[in-house]
Amino acid sequence: MELIQSTADLSAYLAADEAVDHHHPVVRETAARLAAGAADSYDYARAAYEFVRDTLTHSADSGDLRVTWRASDVLTLGTGVCHAKSYALAALLRAEDIPTALCYQRLTDDEGGHLLHGLIAVRFHGAWHRQDPRGNRPGVDAQFSLDGERLAWIPDPAAGERDYPALYAAPHPAVLTALRTAADRRHLWKTLPDSL
Repeated sequence: MELIQSTADLSAYLAADEAVDHHHPVVRETAARLAAGAADSYDYARAAYEFVRDTLTHSADSGDLRVTWRASDVLTLGTGVCHAKSYALAALLRAEDIPTALCYQRLTDDEGGHLLHGLIAVRFHGAWHRQDPRGNRPGVDAQFSLDGERLAWIPDPAAGERDYPALYAAPHPAVLTALRTAADRRHLWKTLPDSL
């Protein structure tokens, strides 16, 4: 699948906003700690990915009902849904000047409907590479890779699932609104869009 930038301006994929708040002290401190042990930007990107994937829990897996949406809050509270974890990873990568986009998949949910899944794409060697920091569990084995995607899920078009090729510089407004206004994760599952 060809990934398509929503804006030609690459600097947009380095910008901070209210969700990807990479100027926040918590984000800067976490980035500095991860960067101290990295040999280069690729090593840093892998370390940041693994930190978000493995250290920050996916709230649905842990049963946490809190809804986080600002990267600094995800890092502080240590939890978030896929979208929030993607904002945290984007903030950590952008804090170290690595262009990072937000992207989406439409997947089947546990009740037979659909849900919108959030992930990121990172730019290395002149190309975008999607990464899924959702968090592994039995049946899910996402890995950081620039040599072919190692995502949590591969959409099944026959089931109405799909990859969206657009690479967003900022969170999709409908997703961000659902996150910001959700009283808890149960409420979020009712209001989060199931397609773009």
